Amino acid sequence: MSRIKIERALLSVYDKTGVVDLARALVRHGVELVSSGGTARALQEAGLPVTTVEQVTGAPEMLDHRVVTLHPKVHGGILADLGKPTHREDLERHGIAPFQLVVTSLYPFTERPDIETIDIGGPAMIRAAAKNHAWVTVITSAEQYEGLVTELDANDGTIGDDTRRELAIDAFATTAAFDAAILEWLQHDELLPQHLVVALDRTDEHLRYGENPHQQAARYRAAGTRSWWDDVVQHSGLALSYLNYYDTDAAWRLVHDLGDQPTCAIIKHANPCGVAVAGDPATAYQRALECDERSAFGGIVALNRPLDEATAAAMVAGPQADVVIAPSYEPGTLDMLRAKRKNTRLLEAPAPGPQTRDYRQLAGGFLVQEPHHFAATRDQWKVVTRVAPTEEQWRDAELAWRICGHVKSNSIVLVKGGQAVGIGAGQQNRVEAGEIAAKKADGRAKGGASASDAFYPFPDGIEAAASAGVAVIVQPGGAIRDEVNIARADELGVAMVFTGERHFLH
Repeated sequence: MSRIKIERALLSVYDKTGVVDLARALVRHGVELVSSGGTARALQEAGLPVTTVEQVTGAPEMLDHRVVTLHPKVHGGILADLGKPTHREDLERHGIAPFQLVVTSLYPFTERPDIETIDIGGPAMIRAAAKNHAWVTVITSAEQYEGLVTELDANDGTIGDDTRRELAIDAFATTAAFDAAILEWLQHDELLPQHLVVALDRTDEHLRYGENPHQQAARYRAAGTRSWWDDVVQHSGLALSYLNYYDTDAAWRLVHDLGDQPTCAIIKHANPCGVAVAGDPATAYQRALECDERSAFGGIVALNRPLDEATAAAMVAGPQADVVIAPSYEPGTLDMLRAKRKNTRLLEAPAPGPQTRDYRQLAGGFLVQEPHHFAATRDQWKVVTRVAPTEEQWRDAELAWRICGHVKSNSIVLVKGGQAVGIGAGQQNRVEAGEIAAKKADGRAKGGASASDAFYPFPDGIEAAASAGVAVIVQPGGAIRDEVNIARADELGVAMVFTGERHFLH
């Protein structure tokens, strides 16, 4: 492995954090410092020897600092391939000294997007140094200073080629993410713009495996940002797998989509197998569990309230969960759950944030859409039958409809008294989805509500819902046979409401 001695460094950073200490370490190794603007002033004020960029180039800063380092005596010193005699000859002919280290940080565009925070000189230096990483080390973040100094101290002021290559990769990722942020800002008023550049950074979490144990997997996040996942605290249990992340994300979004009441959702294979709202978390958990206790084994349990002692006791008595996620845990509850559920992952998490776009991979690219949301409100729904729902039935209908939007299509959800009592998910036809939901409900849907994620093409779906004993059916409407379906609902004495919007989820 070849090592490059650091003899001359260019320091030009927006974020001055730690740069003086770094410069001191470089001087200790006999490195000549070249710097510009505020960075040069900070080094001079610290009593460090520094040559300004203006002294090197013979040209002043101009255009409100837009042009400082864009000069052959800077970029020639960064880009010279010292393995080529012609490059060495050019340096000697033009009086250019090479740099072995470039330290720079970009303008804070993501924090303050503006024309003036679009950095030009910084990305140019970063890309030049990264391209020439065979001879130049490039540093783009204060977080990299410590590792740089450690390697210099351990290797007589030299940096190895593996380190230079890894830093070059980070550098190109930095400029790519910076350009992606600029592009997003320039197209900010377009949901589906002509150009989308998605820059991602791998997080440090170790995923045990992908969908199956033979598949590798990792979690990535949008470069330079944090999501609610980055603030999750895992208190117990095994490392999360790919499907743990996927299902937990679905569970967490569902419980935060159902209003302000204490809510519990139990997810299995990305589908709810139990959902309930109640006066307290323990009751919500117990009622969610009652929907389909067999499927709940190995599932994801999400609560939108702090997990209290009563809920912990119910969970200990209930089926094993792979993941429990809650906003917090009351004193003693973590110990209760750890004692009886050693492998259960106990997560503490903030509320999920909004998403700008939904991406789904397709061969050679992606499908991109607006994220799933509910647009039509209850006051826009239309009662289409002679019988109208009671206020209690309206509440069940609204809950059934919201849950239905989180169930894979085709889906039917039966709700009674704030509790999902039957969920039929992912069927190729709506009648069978209804039959599965009714079988799971086992008579408990009587007087409640049935929600369908899309319209009923034939009256058989209406008949299946009525046979489950529901008092109201909520569906999008819009079928060719709507009038036939309405007439059949009237014959069966069932209220029916059209929402005017479909909620397929694939």
